[in-house]
Amino acid sequence: MKRVLLALTCGLCVALPAAAQFQKPEDAIKYRQGALTVMASHFGRIAAMASGRAPFDAKAAAENADIVATLSKLPWAGFAEGTDKGAPNRAKAEIWKESAKFKEGSDKMIAEVAKLETAAKAGNLDQIKVAVGEVGKSCKACHDNYRAEKYSAN
Repeated sequence: MKRVLLALTCGLCVALPAAAQFQKPEDAIKYRQGALTVMASHFGRIAAMASGRAPFDAKAAAENADIVATLSKLPWAGFAEGTDKGAPNRAKAEIWKESAKFKEGSDKMIAEVAKLETAAKAGNLDQIKVAVGEVGKSCKACHDNYRAEKYSAN
């Protein structure tokens, strides 16, 4: 797992400067969708442990929380002006109309993920359960306000 994390970290360090300079809107859309998909996958592993659907493994929880924390900072570069079209996506126009509120929501999610990472590093399942709930609430709030039910046609 350390090798995977190292490779992911190195890859992200190389990709970050490029992420700010998407050549086409579809590149930004794919970037943000990819980051959110991988983040959701790793968060889901922790949530499964927190809900009892998977056996609790403190080491795995900490490793997944570390990945979620890193990824939580990435997708926002892919929501630049003009990236509402270019590839099928579920982003609502309110993202760009309410950019300060959208940023506030992303900052809240990043802060809640940091608390999850701290709880996971401590290996305390009760704290992880609380943190998973708060991360879930922050994700749901953003999805409720800024994510469409269906993909756009473009």
